[in-house]
Amino acid sequence: MKKPIFCFLSILLIAGGLMAQNEEPTKAKSGHTNNNKFKQLYDEFATPNMFRTASGAPGPAYYQQQADYKMDIELDDVNAKLSGSETITYTNNSPDELKYLWVQLDQNMRAKDSKSPLIEGGGYGPVTSASRFVSSYMKEPFDGGFNILEVKDANGNKLEYMINMTMMRIELPTSLKSGQQFSFFIKWWYNINDHVKDGGRSGYEYFPDTDNRIYVMAQFYPRMAVYSDVEGWQNSQFWGRDEFALTFGNFEVNITVPADHILDGTGRLVNRKEVFSKDMLDRYEKAKKTYDEPVKIVTQAEAEAAEIQKSTKKKTWKLSAENVRDFGFATSRKFIWDMMAVKIGGKDVMAVSLYPKEGNPLWEDWSTKTVASTLISYSRMTFDYPYHKAISVHAPMGMEYPMICYNFGRPEKDGTYSDRVKYGMMGVIIHEVGHNFFPMIVNSDERQWTWMDEGLNSFVQYVAEQDFAKKYPTALSPEDKTFPSRRGPAKNIISYMGGDQDFISPIMSKGLNVHQFGENAYGKPATALNILRETVMGRDLFDYSFREYAHRWMFKHPTPEDFFRTMEDASAFDLDWYWRGWFYTTDWVDIGVKEVKKYYVSSKPNDYGKRVARWYNVNPEDLIYMVEEGSEGFEDSMRDTSPMDSSASLKEYLMDNFTPEQRQAIKNPKYFYSVTFDKPGGLVMPIIVEYTYADGSKKRETYPAEIWRLNDNEVSKTIASEKEIVSIIVDPDLETADIDTSNNSWPKEIKQSDFDKFKDKVKN
Repeated sequence: MKKPIFCFLSILLIAGGLMAQNEEPTKAKSGHTNNNKFKQLYDEFATPNMFRTASGAPGPAYYQQQADYKMDIELDDVNAKLSGSETITYTNNSPDELKYLWVQLDQNMRAKDSKSPLIEGGGYGPVTSASRFVSSYMKEPFDGGFNILEVKDANGNKLEYMINMTMMRIELPTSLKSGQQFSFFIKWWYNINDHVKDGGRSGYEYFPDTDNRIYVMAQFYPRMAVYSDVEGWQNSQFWGRDEFALTFGNFEVNITVPADHILDGTGRLVNRKEVFSKDMLDRYEKAKKTYDEPVKIVTQAEAEAAEIQKSTKKKTWKLSAENVRDFGFATSRKFIWDMMAVKIGGKDVMAVSLYPKEGNPLWEDWSTKTVASTLISYSRMTFDYPYHKAISVHAPMGMEYPMICYNFGRPEKDGTYSDRVKYGMMGVIIHEVGHNFFPMIVNSDERQWTWMDEGLNSFVQYVAEQDFAKKYPTALSPEDKTFPSRRGPAKNIISYMGGDQDFISPIMSKGLNVHQFGENAYGKPATALNILRETVMGRDLFDYSFREYAHRWMFKHPTPEDFFRTMEDASAFDLDWYWRGWFYTTDWVDIGVKEVKKYYVSSKPNDYGKRVARWYNVNPEDLIYMVEEGSEGFEDSMRDTSPMDSSASLKEYLMDNFTPEQRQAIKNPKYFYSVTFDKPGGLVMPIIVEYTYADGSKKRETYPAEIWRLNDNEVSKTIASEKEIVSIIVDPDLETADIDTSNNSWPKEIKQSDFDKFKDKVKN
């Protein structure tokens, strides 16, 4: 029996390398560093330790501090001023002694002497609006910073403190040892900003027709900074863009407002019977048992009446929250209030909306239903929503806090609204309610890593938007079959990733310092995770790993490494190449078909085959030879040389090389191709290929990203096919964010220019 043919094929490949070495000795080249795209991320990652393990889970020595607040707040509606006092009890769970405490004073970004406006460059624009021109060059700066009146310890003794812009350092009388607590008192007030005119994450909107305001309040109290094993004190200044790093704790907050105001916020309302009318109590009890349509707690007619009557009395609303990282509330006499229950993990959660008549009919139709659907989707992707309610408040911006968020989307005065307004409102509610999960519970450091809350949340938002459209198809416009998500689909990030590299930063950058903040912090990470889920890992493995990350780090402080490591730990996917490419670089995806060669099998020995045969002392006739169609010597090689001239006889020719069992498994390929793929873009990705055959049938093949591990520029695949291939397309469903599809086809697809399309349209 002849030696198996596959042995000689292996010899042929090996000999090629050996003979090249013997024939053309190469000179030693200078060394180089390891820049392989599949290099492990040890240089980029922090070293695992007792606080954070190599698996991405919290370590046995993991700790986090706690800050508990007792507050009394009063709103001066006439002067738009907020006054408050608070007692903070700080628990040092770290192994370190602390000489001082850092407290965040975020409202100081709006102080008259704030440095925030001074860090922005730029000159005069050729065109601007009158209001922007006045606010930029002709208006006295708004004085909105904290006015600190007192800082005392629990015994009433004054504490030394120093304010550096948005941070206040409080000197401790004695060092705070590990395991000890320290309580202190702060009294303060500030002027509330008009966030319609002056912007901001909180403030009021003024309605001149009835002389009323809607207040959405946040960052309204001095808040403890985070002290952790990663940063020590996270006391990076708040310049206005990067959001917040906050400590978990318990809150008891008493808020005094005009008696006819409707108020809701973080935590449970503990004096409901004192602030609710009998009708409101009855409606609330009904809402707790209603799962399909929201129940009005305060009707539009009642809200309109309150706008006109304007009570001069006061009322105090008392809220209590456990294990939250922050506190927000909204209050106004303009509010319509509705609620409905939603089942989450066997318990009822209240989906809630607060909105003025200006929000209807859009808000009464869709806000609360959107909240409920979002809680279901996010709970499926992460963990069961642990709080008892989630509130959506009508406001001119989008912002999030535990259990409450502020969302835009207002119809025209006649009640009509465009698809853009409708989808914008639904999308922002899904996004901001989703922030309850990231970062309100999975509590990442937003000041340092914006993408860890915005990017992860935008990814789950995309999933939740598609779920919402399936649950409520009537919410879609007639021409839409799915929710028109702004972020998540690969095609939506192409223009950004293929843009000017001078204005693109890696995702792993501090948000304050990047160009195109929205795409960097929201769009690109959301797309990266969506592609990872749909194309690289598959939904089952991705979803399991993503839930594992969420469960490991709920009510804790994760870092990027904790996320990256957990995703690999729970899936057995080595993803260092993916994190490096998508998160640490600004490379882009561009994979194409460089060349396709067609081959025939011949038994006629060529010169190279003869050399290999001599080298290994084998019979040249025992080898098979691949001859490229159209190459030099092609006709000679295929003419009257052997029974292998016919593809049909190839299987018969090879039968002597295999056992009877092996023969049954042998296919009978008639066509042989060498397909070369290249990668003009630097980003490593799987190669998704669709082969179309002469009979019209198609086949999909996905070559893992590791195919690029030894050649970062181009790779070739040899294909033995029983059917003739007539076309090849890379990334046929546009799922990898390939920025240039002109090289994705063989034969090359000739696309009609926009001008030619226009000419044809005119001609027709």
